[in-house]
Amino acid sequence: MSSGKYSYPNDESYLTSTDFQHHIWSIAQDGELALCPAHKKAKRVLDMGTGTGIWAINFGRSTNDVQVIGVDLSPIQPGWVPPNCKFEIDDLEKDWTWDKPFDFIYARALEGCFSDISKMIEKVYKALSPGGWFEVGSLMMPMGCDDGTVPKDSALARWHDLLTEATAKIGRPYTGIATHTKEMGEAGFVNVKHKDFIWPLNSWPKDDKLSEIGRWHCVNLDLALEAMSLALLTRVMDWSKAEVEVFCANVRKDVRNKNMHAYWKIRVLYAQKPLESEISE
Repeated sequence: MSSGKYSYPNDESYLTSTDFQHHIWSIAQDGELALCPAHKKAKRVLDMGTGTGIWAINFGRSTNDVQVIGVDLSPIQPGWVPPNCKFEIDDLEKDWTWDKPFDFIYARALEGCFSDISKMIEKVYKALSPGGWFEVGSLMMPMGCDDGTVPKDSALARWHDLLTEATAKIGRPYTGIATHTKEMGEAGFVNVKHKDFIWPLNSWPKDDKLSEIGRWHCVNLDLALEAMSLALLTRVMDWSKAEVEVFCANVRKDVRNKNMHAYWKIRVLYAQKPLESEISE
């Protein structure tokens, strides 16, 4: 996945939004950096598509007895990091060249990044040590709404449909790795488990925790909306920049509208590579 293949820019607002997302993940997961219980015992960790590196840095700070490698296409990580954390600029769709296996590989929010998800799952499997774990968090399209408050012809609904259509057109479908349980099993993974969450698009829920997630997510989308839309809608859907800006302004109104009870469906999946004794059986 070279930089030319990546549909989202590394501008300041988008990078800030990814750090907001980290906070949303933290709230949803009750402060845990990962759901897989084995992550707290990991010694060698890979963070796929690390972005600003916020997850990798926090994981490195959580214990000194771990080595964390964060990988991304762009050198957008901070210069000062914990001594047990380092960043590498690389393309995960090319051959992986690490000479030592990992006992925990982590990924999240990589929808639309890979052309062949099955192949990526196989790469992860091969890069794990026997008994190692893979955890991935993904957005599951389509957007959720249970009470009909988001009309199908609304800007918000159209935006989600357009992102799905555009990424499919370029061969990088907006499909969450965490939904590919069949491919996980085919690659050899066992003990496949998942947990689903919802991220409201604003603070409309009565539940305090969901309302808090919604408040943060509303700001997150406010920052990321144009970044998520511009390249896909202009390069793939042949819109003008002005058309995208007007459209995003209407989407933003819907995102902020508390009468629209929309939410993102998030799935966190984790799975284990069998021990050598189990593989040989």
